[in-house]
Amino acid sequence: MIAGGLTSRLPPRSDVGPVLAFDVGGTDIKSGLVLPGGDIVALRRTPTPKSPMMPEQEVVDVLARLKDEYVRDLPSATPHAIGLSIPGIVDEVSGIGIFSANLGWRDAPILELARSRLGLPVALGHDVHSAALAEFRHGAATGYNDVAFVVIGTGLSAAFVLDGRLYHGRGLVGELGHIEIEAGGDECSCGARGCLETIASATAIARRYEGRSGATLGAGGARSVVERAIGGDPIAQAVWGDATEALATGLAHVVSLLAPELIVLGGGLSGAGRELVDPVARVLDKRLAFQARPMIALSKFGGEAGLLGAALRAQELLANGASEL
Repeated sequence: MIAGGLTSRLPPRSDVGPVLAFDVGGTDIKSGLVLPGGDIVALRRTPTPKSPMMPEQEVVDVLARLKDEYVRDLPSATPHAIGLSIPGIVDEVSGIGIFSANLGWRDAPILELARSRLGLPVALGHDVHSAALAEFRHGAATGYNDVAFVVIGTGLSAAFVLDGRLYHGRGLVGELGHIEIEAGGDECSCGARGCLETIASATAIARRYEGRSGATLGAGGARSVVERAIGGDPIAQAVWGDATEALATGLAHVVSLLAPELIVLGGGLSGAGRELVDPVARVLDKRLAFQARPMIALSKFGGEAGLLGAALRAQELLANGASEL
């Protein structure tokens, strides 16, 4: 059975019917049914399948199963379209998942597979771009023209709003997690060493703490590291300090290149609140010289931003008259 709460997240859209939104992550798949009144019904998380053979096919199979469950359990709100956010390098025009280090696909025809298996119009987008869209339209970045939106979760990536427009960069922009921060550092899932993602992603924070302490964090992961750091655990404090310093160093490069007015920190790790913002701001101040210091804010929608952005894309697809699969 579909289970979950009811929250009002998006503005009403009387011109479109219900849409089903999926946000595929390296750890889990978030899903929710968005009603015309803006309510998101039955939010849920489902483990992301990991297949070494056909990872894209297995992911789409899970989406199809979930869609069938929503239709069965909520027949009065049958979706008219699907919004789908996926990670990695994404060609949003052709609907190809060019590369995902965390999911293991290359040149995967995600849009074609999704349309075929789900039987509905599908709006596909990069997960971080979708999250940035939600924050820019209705969240923490509303009213700003130049924004860097950074998602810190299983991986670490960014999206940019420049002159009031989401910058797509042929699907290649925003791989902030794969800039080199520590020469000769830990090996990254992309094959390089010392990437920002190996130090400051939620996955890396948990892994580095367990490696240094010998403890097992379990489901708490990086959140447990933050809590232990606040509680005075010296190993947790060192791991968290390394992560926030590395993140601020990466953001200093972004500021030098793009001069955003605002940096929005999102993803699951944004739940750390001021414990994330304050040390990043302090290090960023040290790293910047003449550059204009941007404001730093937390995502309004947190880990649900990518899901909400996917819903917005699906609503726009319907509003523009999409009817073909």
